[in-house]
Amino acid sequence: MILTKAQYDEIAQCLISVPPTRQSLRKLKQRFPSQSQATLLSIFSQEYQKHIKRTHSKHHTSEAIESYYQRYLDGVVKNGAAPVLLELANEVEYAPSLMARIVLERYLQERDETPPSKSVINSMLRDPSQIPDGVLANQVYQCIVNDCCYGPLVDCIKHAIGHEHEVLLRDLLLEKNLSFLDEDQLRAKGYDKTPDFILQVPVAVEGHIIHWIESKASFGDECSHHAYLHDQFWSYWNRFGPGLVIYWYGFIQELDCNRERGILLKACFPTDIVTLCHSTA
Repeated sequence: MILTKAQYDEIAQCLISVPPTRQSLRKLKQRFPSQSQATLLSIFSQEYQKHIKRTHSKHHTSEAIESYYQRYLDGVVKNGAAPVLLELANEVEYAPSLMARIVLERYLQERDETPPSKSVINSMLRDPSQIPDGVLANQVYQCIVNDCCYGPLVDCIKHAIGHEHEVLLRDLLLEKNLSFLDEDQLRAKGYDKTPDFILQVPVAVEGHIIHWIESKASFGDECSHHAYLHDQFWSYWNRFGPGLVIYWYGFIQELDCNRERGILLKACFPTDIVTLCHSTA
C-alpha cells in the first residue's frame, strides 16, 4: 500500500488523540477502510514509538520513578488483583511494558539494595514467573500481554513477521530461478553489514539495475526510511551497487526519490523482472 505524504499525515494526525490500544486500532480501521489492517498497524506502532521517544525522559526522573512505585504499592494494597500497573501506564500515557520495567527495577533495587542488571530485568520481563513477588509478577504479566507496541511479546511477534517475509522473498526468488546469496552466506564470507539477498546475476526492475534486495516487514515512513538510508541502504549501495527495498506494508510515495541514484522502493515483489544474461562470443 503506497500512500502519499498527505494520506499518511491524515492517518498520523488521527493517532495523536487516541490511546495505543487494540480498540483504537479497530477505530482506525473504521476511519480508513481502504487501508489494509497490516499497514495501519505498522503506522500505528511507529507513530506511538515516536511519541514514547519524545516523552521517555520525563518518566525516568527520580521523582517520576518514586511516584510510580508508590502509586503501585498503594494500588495493590487496596486491590492486588486489579490491573494497577496497566491502568497507571494508560493514565500517564506510557507503554505498559516500559512502566512494568520501571517498577520492577525499583522493586529489585529496594529488595537487593543494589541496582539490578539489565539481563536480570529482561529475563524477568520475558518470564514474569521469575519475579519473587507474586503480585508484582501478575501486574507485570498484565502489562506485557496488553502492550501492542513494546515488550518481549511484541519483540517476538515482530521478529517472527520479519523472518516470515524474508522466507517469502527467498521463495519468490527461487520461483523466478534467480541465483542469490543470503545474509548468512554473506556473513560467512566476511561481510559485516549486508542486505538480505545479493543477486549473483543482476536483474532489471522498471528499467533500473538491481544487485541486492532488502526486505522490510514494516511501513516506510520518513523517520524510519531516513534512518535505514543512513544506517543500511547507502552502505549497501557503496559496497554492492544499486538495489531494491521492499516495504511489505507500504511506504510514503514521495520517499521513492532515489531511483536514479540507485535505491528503488516497492511495496511488493516486482512482477516485471528482466534477467540480465551474459552474452557469449
